[in-house]
Amino acid sequence: MPRWKPDARQRLVVAALGLFAEQGYDETTVAQIAERAGLTRSTFFRHFTDKREILTAGQSALSRLLVEGIDAAPADATPLAAVAAGLERASGEMTTFNRSIGPLLHAAIEANEELRNRQAMKSVGMAAAMVEALRRRDVAEPTAQVAAELGVLAFKAGYARWADPARDEDPGELADLTRVAFEELRTALADLR
Repeated sequence: MPRWKPDARQRLVVAALGLFAEQGYDETTVAQIAERAGLTRSTFFRHFTDKREILTAGQSALSRLLVEGIDAAPADATPLAAVAAGLERASGEMTTFNRSIGPLLHAAIEANEELRNRQAMKSVGMAAAMVEALRRRDVAEPTAQVAAELGVLAFKAGYARWADPARDEDPGELADLTRVAFEELRTALADLR
């Protein structure tokens, strides 16, 4: 039997989230995560520094994708159009794996205050990355902040709809759901006037 098994990182994520949901984050050990994934503790530590990192592992990649989309938007794009381009880029990279872990991730986070706080910081990090990208486009700080926050809210809403296990087998594309959520938020913003 080969010693190396493919998709170790994904298997560790799924194992950890399952254990967090079943027995709680604080009660779950690295050894248990590795055992459930069929891997060793040393393999765990090749992929993650600790069990907290499992929950934030995709944050930098997601922020990078949002920024890439904003940077690639046409030079004359409005701030909201640039954020929409960022959402399109990030949403387009999400896979069925990202969808499958959504309910487990949600259950783990909701069950632990520390994880809820980390999730909030993840949102702050996404918004900060988008603000910086918008500022490079000479968008004023307040405008960049509002546009970025709308982007974060739209991504979260679209992802929640996409990953919702109550939806039918084919929930559609995340990019479409995120686009709809963004338009709903833009309408809500206009209604505030």
